[in-house]
Amino acid sequence: MSPCLRESREGVLLSLKVVPRASRTEWAGMTGSELRLRVTAPPVDSAANAAVTEFVAESLEVPRREVRLVRGPTQAHKTVLITGLTLSEVARRLNLKA
Repeated sequence: MSPCLRESREGVLLSLKVVPRASRTEWAGMTGSELRLRVTAPPVDSAANAAVTEFVAESLEVPRREVRLVRGPTQAHKTVLITGLTLSEVARRLNLKA
């Protein structure tokens, strides 16, 4: 399983390295044990955090309420909780090795 994914009681935890103020919002490969995500939003007034949860939800094709930031609201290293999908479904939808 990809090192950026972990299962928890509440759902699936996804470890991210977020790069704000990018030219476009996109997945940018792996960085160590984190999935790198570039977002166009600046790290001001939680704009980047909102962009992260919205993009992850769109990528996984789940409602935004199923994706919640659980660690790192003011840091580049973040963890999001995904509910409603299994670990293998998240890996498949993000094209990660299962």
